[in-house]
Amino acid sequence: MSKDTVGKTFTVAAVLCVVCAVVVATAAVSLRPQQQLNKELDLKSNILASAGLLQAGVPIEKQFEAVTVKVVDMATGKFTDAVDPQSYNQRKASKDPAQSQALSGDEDIAKIKRRANYATVYLIETDSGIDKVILPVKGYGLWSTMYGFVALEADLATVAGIGFYEHAETPGLGGEIDNPSWKASWQGKRAYDSDGQLALKVIKGRVDTEREGANYQIDGLAGATLTTRGVDNLIRYWLGESGFAGFINHLKQGEA
Repeated sequence: MSKDTVGKTFTVAAVLCVVCAVVVATAAVSLRPQQQLNKELDLKSNILASAGLLQAGVPIEKQFEAVTVKVVDMATGKFTDAVDPQSYNQRKASKDPAQSQALSGDEDIAKIKRRANYATVYLIETDSGIDKVILPVKGYGLWSTMYGFVALEADLATVAGIGFYEHAETPGLGGEIDNPSWKASWQGKRAYDSDGQLALKVIKGRVDTEREGANYQIDGLAGATLTTRGVDNLIRYWLGESGFAGFINHLKQGEA
């Protein structure tokens, strides 16, 4: 009689499925700590890069020792000890109604729906005080929510840099937010005018450097109107009164 019965075929297939599942599950569990570590290192490298501080060939953890991580209460604009800055996850908190607030249509210009009650910020400090402040930002572009950081210089009015670490914008168009040349164009631009009012704007087209106000303007992305508008909106939100403006003012006055 033939040994190749239907029952034996199903048995062998079932055993193979179980073995493969065990192997995959074991690999996933064993690699999870390394994956988490890599994710944290990638985030730290993006924080450093947004401020122009990332050094090639130097361990990320070593470089990040220069960064002070703190949490800001977005309602008061002041530092808070309500949550641990090392374990607090602002992204998860923004999705939790108990840890965030819903935004109305008029104020939700960045299309983020909810804003976490607390925000993690990153400070570069020297003996003379704060050298740079790195702020988390996010906002919707054409296809996706863009997550990144904006860094301000010690005067808290001049842009030190910008960078996005996650998005799904169109490569070659909206995806040009990753273009080093475009990111470099932000450095030295003024975020706030002499009266402390938000003046930074991402415009449609190219900035005319000969015209007044050019130091408050950023080139738009060619062929990516909605992504350009999305970046402008997230800047207006996070550097505006609904975002970090209160915190920045407190910091300037030494009251944060």
